[in-house]
Amino acid sequence: MREFKILAVVVFFTGLIYWGVEPFAHSQMHPHVAPADFAFKDLGTNTKVGDAKVGAETFLSAGCTGCHSLNVANMPSPMDAAAASASFGVVPPDLSTAGLIYDKNYLSALIKEPTKALKVQHKFNEEKPHPMIAFYGLGGDIDQEIADIVAYLQSIAPKTLSDKEVFANACQRCHDMKYDKVFSATDKKTLTAYMGTLPPDLSIIIRAKSYEYLEIFINDPQKNLEGTSMPRVGLTQKAQEQVVGYMEKVGDRKKAEREDLGYKLIGFMAIFTFLAYLWKVKVWRDVH
Repeated sequence: MREFKILAVVVFFTGLIYWGVEPFAHSQMHPHVAPADFAFKDLGTNTKVGDAKVGAETFLSAGCTGCHSLNVANMPSPMDAAAASASFGVVPPDLSTAGLIYDKNYLSALIKEPTKALKVQHKFNEEKPHPMIAFYGLGGDIDQEIADIVAYLQSIAPKTLSDKEVFANACQRCHDMKYDKVFSATDKKTLTAYMGTLPPDLSIIIRAKSYEYLEIFINDPQKNLEGTSMPRVGLTQKAQEQVVGYMEKVGDRKKAEREDLGYKLIGFMAIFTFLAYLWKVKVWRDVH
């Protein structure tokens, strides 16, 4: 009976620390933030229905090809990676997959007001303008023109992409993935000057941060790290899941094996504890 009382005390204080003290400490170090918003409600909604054919003409007239490549339409980048890094601080993305991986509302807002969509107003202003110039329209209904451009980008985008391809299009301009021999095309010195610090290699980020943390952080970095230079990425929920999935494949290849081993270890300890208890009962019975 005495042993059971001791066990009860140990279980009580262990539970108190695990379910009481630890969560409280975690809440103080990592305050609760709103969940990821894949509708990007703060950006509003462009209700116009876009025309992809008109959007193709608007895309060219707006001068988008002055910075961006569109390889799917045989429009190469106007600069090589070194020149683009020097000019913009980071290599502008190819837009071939933009219509698939980025949310429609986000794309519309990004074209119209880049710093707001990216949530980097604290970093860029009139004295230090953002490399991406806001689209002011071609003289017609600007919301309609933007809707046409988005419709065009969606029409030429591939139907599906692998997890690695989504990562390459969404993250690789700034981040490396050394474990998979994937490296950013942007010059590191220029990127450091542009961002204020060199963006980290993401090979083992999945081990340092939880899935839940990454879901919120990628969707809106300012929620977890206010003042960070990392822009809001604007991925759809599916595309973001693919990015995190790729991080898991590269940085935590043994996850399934480790989790399976954990269950086996718990089972072993339960059986071992039961046998140890039976052995203890037998020994003390002989002593008495």
